[in-house]
Amino acid sequence: MDLHKHASAAPSTAELRASDADRDRVADMLREALAEGRLTSEEHAERVEGVLAAKTVGELDVFVRDLPAAHRAGGAAAPAPGRPTAGAIPAEPDENVVAVFSSAVRKGRWRANRRIHAYAVFGSVEIDLSEAVFEYQQVVIKAFSVFGSVDVRVPENVSVRGAGGCVLGSFEVHTHDSTEAQAPVVYVDGWAVLGSVEARPKRGKIVADILDRVQRRVEKGVRKHL
Repeated sequence: MDLHKHASAAPSTAELRASDADRDRVADMLREALAEGRLTSEEHAERVEGVLAAKTVGELDVFVRDLPAAHRAGGAAAPAPGRPTAGAIPAEPDENVVAVFSSAVRKGRWRANRRIHAYAVFGSVEIDLSEAVFEYQQVVIKAFSVFGSVDVRVPENVSVRGAGGCVLGSFEVHTHDSTEAQAPVVYVDGWAVLGSVEARPKRGKIVADILDRVQRRVEKGVRKHL
Protein backbone atom coordinates (compact mmCIF):
# COMPACT_ATOMS: atom_id res chain seq x y z
CA MET A 1 0.00 0.00 0.00
CA ASP A 2 1.25 3.47 -0.87
CA LEU A 3 1.44 5.05 2.61
CA HIS A 4 2.39 8.44 1.23
CA LYS A 5 -0.69 8.49 -1.00
CA HIS A 6 -2.88 7.31 1.89
CA ALA A 7 -1.54 10.02 4.22
CA SER A 8 -2.02 12.80 1.64
CA ALA A 9 -5.66 11.82 1.31
CA ALA A 10 -6.37 12.57 4.99
CA PRO A 11 -8.55 15.67 5.41
CA SER A 12 -7.07 18.83 6.87
CA THR A 13 -8.38 20.23 10.15
CA ALA A 14 -10.37 22.86 8.25
CA GLU A 15 -12.15 20.12 6.27
CA LEU A 16 -13.30 18.20 9.34
CA ARG A 17 -17.02 18.18 10.05
CA ALA A 18 -17.98 20.64 12.81
CA SER A 19 -19.67 19.34 15.97
CA ASP A 20 -22.29 21.10 18.10
CA ALA A 21 -19.54 21.68 20.68
CA ASP A 22 -17.44 23.44 18.00
CA ARG A 23 -20.37 25.68 17.08
CA ASP A 24 -21.05 26.48 20.75
CA ARG A 25 -17.40 27.45 21.30
CA VAL A 26 -17.46 29.87 18.36
CA ALA A 27 -20.83 31.29 19.48
CA ASP A 28 -19.27 32.00 22.89
CA MET A 29 -16.39 33.86 21.21
CA LEU A 30 -18.87 35.97 19.25
CA ARG A 31 -20.88 36.78 22.38
CA GLU A 32 -17.70 37.85 24.15
CA ALA A 33 -16.79 40.06 21.17
CA LEU A 34 -20.25 41.67 21.31
CA ALA A 35 -19.89 42.38 25.02
CA GLU A 36 -16.44 43.95 24.42
CA GLY A 37 -17.77 46.20 21.65
CA ARG A 38 -15.79 44.49 18.90
CA LEU A 39 -18.99 43.57 17.03
CA THR A 40 -22.24 45.43 16.57
CA SER A 41 -25.49 43.61 17.39
CA GLU A 42 -26.19 43.28 13.64
CA GLU A 43 -22.74 41.80 12.97
CA HIS A 44 -23.14 39.43 15.91
CA ALA A 45 -26.56 38.22 14.70
CA GLU A 46 -25.30 37.68 11.15
CA ARG A 47 -22.24 35.72 12.29
CA VAL A 48 -24.14 33.52 14.75
CA GLU A 49 -26.63 32.55 12.03
CA GLY A 50 -23.67 31.60 9.84
CA VAL A 51 -22.15 29.56 12.68
CA LEU A 52 -25.35 27.55 13.09
CA ALA A 53 -25.34 26.72 9.37
CA ALA A 54 -21.62 25.88 9.15
CA LYS A 55 -20.72 22.31 8.21
CA THR A 56 -16.93 22.25 8.66
CA VAL A 57 -14.36 23.62 11.11
CA GLY A 58 -12.94 25.79 8.34
CA GLU A 59 -16.31 27.45 7.81
CA LEU A 60 -16.49 28.23 11.55
CA ASP A 61 -13.01 29.79 11.58
CA VAL A 62 -14.12 32.41 9.06
CA PHE A 63 -16.51 33.97 11.58
CA VAL A 64 -13.88 34.50 14.31
CA ARG A 65 -10.71 34.95 12.26
CA ASP A 66 -10.57 38.70 13.07
CA LEU A 67 -11.24 38.28 16.81
CA PRO A 68 -8.49 38.04 19.47
CA ALA A 69 -10.35 35.26 21.33
CA ALA A 70 -9.95 32.89 18.38
CA HIS A 71 -6.18 33.32 18.34
CA ARG A 72 -5.89 32.84 22.10
CA ALA A 73 -7.93 29.62 21.83
CA GLY A 74 -6.16 28.38 18.71
CA GLY A 75 -9.20 28.52 16.42
CA ALA A 76 -12.61 26.88 16.26
CA ALA A 77 -11.16 23.37 16.45
CA ALA A 78 -9.28 24.01 19.70
CA PRO A 79 -10.64 22.26 22.81
CA ALA A 80 -12.27 24.35 25.49
CA PRO A 81 -9.62 25.71 27.91
CA GLY A 82 -9.32 24.38 31.43
CA ARG A 83 -9.83 27.86 32.91
CA PRO A 84 -12.82 29.28 31.05
CA THR A 85 -13.27 32.93 30.19
CA ALA A 86 -16.35 34.80 31.35
CA GLY A 87 -18.20 33.55 28.26
CA ALA A 88 -17.50 29.87 28.86
CA ILE A 89 -20.43 27.74 30.03
CA PRO A 90 -20.32 24.07 31.02
CA ALA A 91 -21.85 21.74 28.44
CA GLU A 92 -25.03 19.86 29.23
CA PRO A 93 -27.12 17.27 27.38
CA ASP A 94 -29.53 18.51 24.73
CA GLU A 95 -33.21 18.45 25.59
CA ASN A 96 -35.59 16.47 23.38
CA VAL A 97 -39.29 17.30 23.08
CA VAL A 98 -40.98 14.49 21.13
CA ALA A 99 -44.59 13.99 20.03
CA VAL A 100 -45.46 10.89 17.96
CA PHE A 101 -49.21 10.52 17.39
CA SER A 102 -49.56 12.72 20.49
CA SER A 103 -48.79 16.18 21.86
CA ALA A 104 -45.89 17.52 23.91
CA VAL A 105 -45.80 20.87 25.71
CA ARG A 106 -43.05 22.84 27.45
CA LYS A 107 -44.51 25.91 29.12
CA GLY A 108 -44.72 27.71 32.44
CA ARG A 109 -41.65 28.15 34.65
CA TRP A 110 -39.02 25.85 33.16
CA ARG A 111 -35.30 26.09 32.40
CA ALA A 112 -34.48 26.49 28.73
CA ASN A 113 -31.53 24.34 27.68
CA ARG A 114 -28.90 25.71 25.39
CA ARG A 115 -29.96 23.32 22.63
CA ILE A 116 -33.48 21.89 22.25
CA HIS A 117 -34.64 19.31 19.69
CA ALA A 118 -38.35 19.28 18.86
CA TYR A 119 -39.81 16.36 16.88
CA ALA A 120 -43.48 16.24 15.83
CA VAL A 121 -44.52 13.13 13.88
CA PHE A 122 -48.28 12.98 13.36
CA GLY A 123 -48.45 15.09 16.51
CA SER A 124 -47.90 18.57 17.93
CA VAL A 125 -45.13 20.20 19.96
CA GLU A 126 -45.57 23.50 21.77
CA ILE A 127 -42.53 25.27 23.21
CA ASP A 128 -43.55 28.35 25.17
CA LEU A 129 -40.60 30.35 26.51
CA SER A 130 -42.66 33.28 27.80
CA GLU A 131 -42.11 32.24 31.45
CA ALA A 132 -38.95 30.19 31.00
CA VAL A 133 -35.75 30.68 32.97
CA PHE A 134 -33.00 31.76 30.55
CA GLU A 135 -29.52 30.75 31.66
CA TYR A 136 -27.89 31.03 28.23
CA GLN A 137 -27.59 33.96 25.87
CA GLN A 138 -28.12 31.73 22.84
CA VAL A 139 -30.78 29.04 22.71
CA VAL A 140 -30.95 26.86 19.59
CA ILE A 141 -34.14 24.99 18.76
CA LYS A 142 -33.90 22.29 16.10
CA ALA A 143 -37.46 21.71 14.93
CA PHE A 144 -38.60 18.80 12.73
CA SER A 145 -42.24 18.29 11.76
CA VAL A 146 -43.61 15.38 9.72
CA PHE A 147 -47.40 15.47 9.34
CA GLY A 148 -47.40 17.50 12.54
CA SER A 149 -46.74 20.96 13.98
CA VAL A 150 -44.07 22.66 16.09
CA ASP A 151 -44.98 26.05 17.61
CA VAL A 152 -42.39 28.18 19.40
CA ARG A 153 -43.29 31.29 21.41
CA VAL A 154 -40.79 33.69 23.02
CA PRO A 155 -41.27 36.73 25.29
CA GLU A 156 -41.06 40.16 23.70
CA ASN A 157 -37.71 41.05 25.25
CA VAL A 158 -35.98 38.00 23.77
CA SER A 159 -34.86 38.06 20.14
CA VAL A 160 -35.92 35.30 17.76
CA ARG A 161 -34.24 34.45 14.48
CA GLY A 162 -33.74 31.47 12.21
CA ALA A 163 -34.73 29.82 8.97
CA GLY A 164 -35.51 26.36 7.70
CA GLY A 165 -37.02 24.40 4.86
CA CYS A 166 -40.29 22.72 4.05
CA VAL A 167 -41.73 20.14 1.66
CA LEU A 168 -45.47 20.55 1.07
CA GLY A 169 -45.68 22.32 4.41
CA SER A 170 -44.70 25.61 6.04
CA PHE A 171 -41.67 26.81 7.98
CA GLU A 172 -42.04 30.36 9.27
CA VAL A 173 -39.87 32.28 11.74
CA HIS A 174 -41.14 35.76 12.62
CA THR A 175 -37.82 37.56 13.13
CA HIS A 176 -37.86 39.79 16.19
CA ASP A 177 -35.06 41.89 17.70
CA SER A 178 -35.25 42.75 21.38
CA THR A 179 -34.74 46.35 22.38
CA GLU A 180 -32.17 45.13 24.92
CA ALA A 181 -28.83 44.78 23.14
CA GLN A 182 -27.58 41.98 25.40
CA ALA A 183 -30.85 40.03 25.50
CA PRO A 184 -30.82 36.28 24.80
CA VAL A 185 -31.47 35.14 21.24
CA VAL A 186 -33.55 32.09 20.28
CA TYR A 187 -32.53 30.54 16.94
CA VAL A 188 -34.99 28.17 15.26
CA ASP A 189 -34.13 25.98 12.28
CA GLY A 190 -35.02 22.57 10.88
CA TRP A 191 -37.56 21.12 8.43
CA ALA A 192 -41.29 20.67 7.97
CA VAL A 193 -42.52 17.84 5.73
CA LEU A 194 -46.28 17.92 5.15
CA GLY A 195 -46.43 19.79 8.44
CA SER A 196 -45.62 23.16 9.96
CA VAL A 197 -43.02 24.91 12.09
CA GLU A 198 -43.68 28.41 13.38
CA ALA A 199 -41.76 30.68 15.76
CA ARG A 200 -42.86 34.14 16.85
CA PRO A 201 -42.85 36.51 19.85
CA LYS A 202 -45.68 36.27 22.36
CA ARG A 203 -47.03 39.79 22.69
CA GLY A 204 -47.43 41.18 26.17
CA LYS A 205 -45.02 38.65 27.72
CA ILE A 206 -41.62 39.70 29.04
CA VAL A 207 -39.05 38.14 31.35
CA ALA A 208 -37.88 40.87 33.71
CA ASP A 209 -34.76 39.14 35.02
CA ILE A 210 -33.36 37.38 31.94
CA LEU A 211 -30.10 39.33 31.78
CA ASP A 212 -29.40 38.82 35.50
CA ARG A 213 -30.02 35.09 35.16
CA VAL A 214 -27.71 34.77 32.13
CA GLN A 215 -24.95 36.63 33.98
CA ARG A 216 -25.37 34.51 37.12
CA ARG A 217 -25.13 31.33 35.03
CA VAL A 218 -21.87 32.53 33.43
CA GLU A 219 -20.37 33.48 36.82
CA LYS A 220 -21.42 30.14 38.31
CA GLY A 221 -19.75 28.24 35.46
CA VAL A 222 -16.52 30.20 35.90
CA ARG A 223 -16.39 29.61 39.68
CA LYS A 224 -17.03 25.89 39.19
CA HIS A 225 -13.91 25.54 37.04
CA LEU A 226 -11.56 27.75 39.04
